[in-house]
Amino acid sequence: MSLVGKSIPKTDGLAIATGKPVYTDDLSSKDALVVKILRSPHANAKIKNIDTKRAMLVPGVECVLTYKDVPNTRFTLAGQSYPEPSPYDRLILEDRVRYVGDEVAIVAAVDEKTAVKALKMIKVEYEILDAVIDFETAIDNKVIVHEEEVHTNFDIGMQRERNIVATHDYTKGDVDKVLSECDIVLEETHYTQAQAQAMMETYRAYNYLDHMGRLVVISSTQIPFHVRRHLSRALNIPSSKIRVIKPRIGGGFGGKQTACVEIFSALVTLKTGKPAKLIYDRKETFNCSNSRHAMKMNVKIGATKDGVIKVIDINALSDTGAYGEHASTTFGLVGEKSIPIYNKLEAARFKGNVVYTNKMPSGAFRGYGATQGCFAVESTINKLATKLNMDPVKLRLKNIVKEGEVTFAYNKSINSANLAECIRKGKEMIKWDEKYPSRDLGNGKVRSVGMALTMQGSGIAGIDTSSVEIRLNDDGFYTLYVGSTDMGTGSDTILAQMACDILETTMDKVTVVSADTDIVPYDPGSYASSTTYVTGMAVVKACQQLRERIIEVGASRLEIAKELAEFDGEKVFCDDKSISVFDLAVDFTVGPNKIQLNGFASHGSPVSPPPYIAGFVETEIDKETGKVEIIDYVAIVDCGTVINRNLATIQTEGGIVQGIGLALFEEVRYLESGQMDSNSFMQYKIPARSDIGTVRVDFVETYEPTGPFGAKSIGEVVINTPAPAIQDAIYNGVGVRINSLPMTPEKIFMDMNN
Repeated sequence: MSLVGKSIPKTDGLAIATGKPVYTDDLSSKDALVVKILRSPHANAKIKNIDTKRAMLVPGVECVLTYKDVPNTRFTLAGQSYPEPSPYDRLILEDRVRYVGDEVAIVAAVDEKTAVKALKMIKVEYEILDAVIDFETAIDNKVIVHEEEVHTNFDIGMQRERNIVATHDYTKGDVDKVLSECDIVLEETHYTQAQAQAMMETYRAYNYLDHMGRLVVISSTQIPFHVRRHLSRALNIPSSKIRVIKPRIGGGFGGKQTACVEIFSALVTLKTGKPAKLIYDRKETFNCSNSRHAMKMNVKIGATKDGVIKVIDINALSDTGAYGEHASTTFGLVGEKSIPIYNKLEAARFKGNVVYTNKMPSGAFRGYGATQGCFAVESTINKLATKLNMDPVKLRLKNIVKEGEVTFAYNKSINSANLAECIRKGKEMIKWDEKYPSRDLGNGKVRSVGMALTMQGSGIAGIDTSSVEIRLNDDGFYTLYVGSTDMGTGSDTILAQMACDILETTMDKVTVVSADTDIVPYDPGSYASSTTYVTGMAVVKACQQLRERIIEVGASRLEIAKELAEFDGEKVFCDDKSISVFDLAVDFTVGPNKIQLNGFASHGSPVSPPPYIAGFVETEIDKETGKVEIIDYVAIVDCGTVINRNLATIQTEGGIVQGIGLALFEEVRYLESGQMDSNSFMQYKIPARSDIGTVRVDFVETYEPTGPFGAKSIGEVVINTPAPAIQDAIYNGVGVRINSLPMTPEKIFMDMNN
């Protein structure tokens, strides 16, 4: 391999650093109508009357749309393959609002000032209803969030009249019997909060009608093909009449796997025939998009007195908010991506419910349920180590899954895993034996260490399929067409590296065209840690096909048997006979043969091989205030073959910082009225550079036979270990175990002084 495994700079890195990339708003025309949304001030209400006459009289207002002016087809905004598992519980606009920020009316005007003025002229009469804000009281509450019938494509266990969106019940073995036989049984309840994705670029879309009357949507999205399907269903127009383009995107972290904005601006363009754009400000992005699902998780773990973990039992409750995007799928990963790490089990269970509440909808966020499950399970494992008076490193080494095994829970065949080496290397880097459990500094502060393990997946097994085309152009260069979405992760670079290795060429000879539904083959988009693993394998297959075609036609031109021909990226040759790729390119494009050489392949995997991380943290805690400082964080990653070490390192560092934010700082908070209390960066605190100390990343490479060049995913697994590792370090330092996130100084101080 010449390029795979090397730290090739991002193909757009210099352009991004110098401010050259073209983002959604950069592409909007100067005459585009500005779209604004009138939003509900109430958590639960019926619209009795809405008067838009005065708003329409404002000079420069193009249209004002209410629930009377929009299609009546229910849909979901979740970016998932069809048929979506999320319920069809939305209308574009409705005479019922279900959270503070829900859409009431759409205004389009010549500029933002005019649109905002028109919004203030709309008069709405509400019948205010009681709301359910606390998700622990949602089931069988007198308030029913969705009184109408809700369609689901699958049986996800919806009991709408009880506010239950989905139910889950996975059991293997006799849990109660095995628990009764265990020497030690621990039970803990953990709470994880709603967390905002806090990407730099807010939600936005711009659209216009092309010369054929087709709707063109330029959107900051992770899921162009899914957006096209959402628009088709919601607006009642054929998908063939819609083109979705994703330009540069300023971050998503899962939030842009939900199509928050595209339908509203598209509706304006269809109604007026004019270009239109909708750009959420930061307050709207906090208030009116989506967040991580808040969860309550009760975990029971049973073990022998010498530390063999025999049973893990999770009972959980998830808050999906007012609409059910990603409700059942996020919830399923709580157990599926946490329990199989431990493989001495004799019984396992994960069950629970996802509920509606009158709050902003929850959605996808990096980690997608595994983050919550990891916190609950790993925290309880750490408590078990304390109960057994055993080093948590030793406890885990005794129980972890190994390569070649089939996991007891969820029956996953593990083709690539070296968790033991990840633990060994991380323990050595953090100097665990010297620092565990803590050292009092004698100045009112204590330094302590903690650890956690995690796993994720690589794509969605048996569902998502990616297609790729690569063409040999008339100049001897290549164009790679992919539908995946580079969100700043560098996936375009990584896919080009793979293509270069197969075709034995250089990066400057491969142009990547991505994420335009009219031009590129189908790809589900960038989510579920799928791009490197799923799209990458499609790239490998397509490039291998093109390579074979180049060799075949080269051999034919040289009048030799194909089996005798060799290819070195520049030419096809045999002994002293050769023909260059350039000559073949000319012959088969502008030349007499006129059959352009290309490779096309689709790939979907029947398995989702897990990447693993061993995370270690050293903290310094002020015993007088409860304040926690991160001194050092070490993450050792098994993601199979590392395609690009620099990009993998940056992905890991970014995920760790987000995990530290989840652990210590971030929380989407609501008042009793349902108003969000954390809808700006003044109230919603994400970690600053000074909050994260030193972050160190290393890799233990394994070879995943189902992945491209042996690679697995890395995008999501990186966020999961900080919360349980930091929780353990806090306990080792000051003797309190905080089971609800974030672990603020106030919580630590109060527990220390109880």
